[in-house]
Amino acid sequence: MRPPKALLLALMLCSAVACSPRDFLTRRLAADLISASDAFKAPQVFWLRTGIVSNKDFNSPDSLVLQRRGWIIGTQQKCPPGVDPPPCWDIVLSPHGVDTFRSLILESAHGGALVPIRVARRELVDITGISKAGNFADVEFLWHWVAMNEVGSALYDSGVHYRSTVGFRSFDDGWRIQTEPLRNSQPLDDALRTAQPAP
Repeated sequence: MRPPKALLLALMLCSAVACSPRDFLTRRLAADLISASDAFKAPQVFWLRTGIVSNKDFNSPDSLVLQRRGWIIGTQQKCPPGVDPPPCWDIVLSPHGVDTFRSLILESAHGGALVPIRVARRELVDITGISKAGNFADVEFLWHWVAMNEVGSALYDSGVHYRSTVGFRSFDDGWRIQTEPLRNSQPLDDALRTAQPAP
């Protein structure tokens, strides 16, 4: 079976002007560029807080998860100046919490009452649409969190998918993700930060 003339013409034109795979914004290219971007690869950091905290912080959703897992214990304390609403709580790691967090805390360069712990990373699920207008495009995609450890598994449900849209622009060397606001598109880090769970 002979290939259509239009396909042969397109192939000859591409070879004449040295087309690269990045010249055509396909779903595969969009997925590769999003997955390889620094903003997408940045891990989710959970800040483990110990010491005196307000009642609001002690009853936050993340803190309640740690309490239910038996990783932290809080004893009621008088609030120091500037910490409210009362009552305040003195949070310490339980013995089970020490076992869970020990290696994660050792990986952190910080110490003290507030320790950053990497708990999850993003994983691209699907490119759901590409809308092009000349040298600009909006790419809509689904992603979810993948736990990096036991704490990430407790805090993030990998079954929840988030929908984001990011702007792309075509340059002489191919398509690139927008890193700053352009027209109606938002850069990838803003798109990830404002993502809502997909229905």
